[in-house]
Amino acid sequence: MKKVELLSPAGSMEALYAAIHNGADAIYLGGKSFGARATATFSNEELIEAINYAHLYDVKIYVTINTLIYDDEIEELLLYVDFLYKNDVDAIIVQDLGVLDLIRKTYPDLEIHASTQMHIYNADSLK
Repeated sequence: MKKVELLSPAGSMEALYAAIHNGADAIYLGGKSFGARATATFSNEELIEAINYAHLYDVKIYVTINTLIYDDEIEELLLYVDFLYKNDVDAIIVQDLGVLDLIRKTYPDLEIHASTQMHIYNADSLK
């Protein structure tokens, strides 16, 4: 398995193409919302293009939602997750345990990965 993180500047579809054509089977990247890397983001239109292009080559796209989410951001977060879900993202990567729980309840069949930024200190948190 060869996963690639795209850290290139915004709008770097070229980096995505290069990753796919050099053997990546999964790519994780950030959108303009809720990503920890402000300079490495894809617009919503680019996310759609990235997902569609990657799927042509059986490459998975994982989108990061790896910032802490505040109560006043929940509605925007759910709209963003809905956008990703409807555009067939393969998984999302989350940092916030509350967000993980909310997304799991709202989109039970959406694959969720734990970000390396998620702080899990015991077996109960892991469950």
